[in-house]
Amino acid sequence: MRTENNSQGIILIMIAMSLFAMQDSLIKFIFEQSTLFEIFFGRYLVAALLLFAYIKFTKQVVSLKTYYPYLTFIRVLFHFTAFSTFFVSITYMPLATANALFFSCPFFVSIFAKFFLKEFIGIRRWSAIAFGFTGVLIVLNPNFSNFECKNLLPVFSAFFYAASMTITKYTSDKDDVNTQLFYFYVIALILCIIIYFFMGEGQFNNNDFDPSTQFIFREWFSNFDYTWKFILFFGVAASIAFVCVFKAYIVASPSVVSLFEYSLIIMSMIPGYLLFNEIPSIRTLVGVVCIISAGVYIYFRERVRDQYVASKTPARR
Repeated sequence: MRTENNSQGIILIMIAMSLFAMQDSLIKFIFEQSTLFEIFFGRYLVAALLLFAYIKFTKQVVSLKTYYPYLTFIRVLFHFTAFSTFFVSITYMPLATANALFFSCPFFVSIFAKFFLKEFIGIRRWSAIAFGFTGVLIVLNPNFSNFECKNLLPVFSAFFYAASMTITKYTSDKDDVNTQLFYFYVIALILCIIIYFFMGEGQFNNNDFDPSTQFIFREWFSNFDYTWKFILFFGVAASIAFVCVFKAYIVASPSVVSLFEYSLIIMSMIPGYLLFNEIPSIRTLVGVVCIISAGVYIYFRERVRDQYVASKTPARR
């Protein structure tokens, strides 16, 4: 029986969250000189090369046979959509706020697990989910007379990411992690290439667009001399972070290390303040506490029932 090393798992997850915080802050820093899907393409390409080199070096086997081709495509599409919406959201929203809203992901995971994986979710976890979404409302602070729908993008990101992770859990009975990784990067890179041929020359961009919209439609490689070093870092950071998260969930209890993923919210406050002078409001902090408390309670209820739904699902990948 495997001995769990929670201390090592916590250190690994903290390293991964630090890298994600650095990545998010640098994307926010350069978004007016780059384009979203150019970053995606470079990040996926570098990460794929490094991860497959790691698999080759460690002499792991990659099976090219997937038992769920359609679900695999949908899973990657959902993941792609999730982080497209998230990275757009951080261009106009404080980093800590966007990450806090993204951490509504465990609530969606639990809901999907109930209806699609037939997992049992008791009244206590339903109450925790409701409490967590109350925290989301507090962070959003909706004023329905002039509420901007774009503020929901991190929540949409959490929704699509939870859907992709639910599919991952369903397909993992036959497709191992290396097979899922292989198809993730292949399909994601193909999606990027399709987007490049569709709008990579900036044909849909307009100078009247706000900077966040231009981030989506700007011409690819128009400022590559400036952005390439950042894109290289994103790919390397994503590779290291993924290995750290994956290793953490192997060597330690998922219900323990998953709690420390919330450190990303705190870590994102540091570059948010230093680079962008972002100071969370008291209302935002109260909402963050509600979201974290609900997520922690869900994890502990899963541990009590020995039924892991959300806590075996990394909140960032």
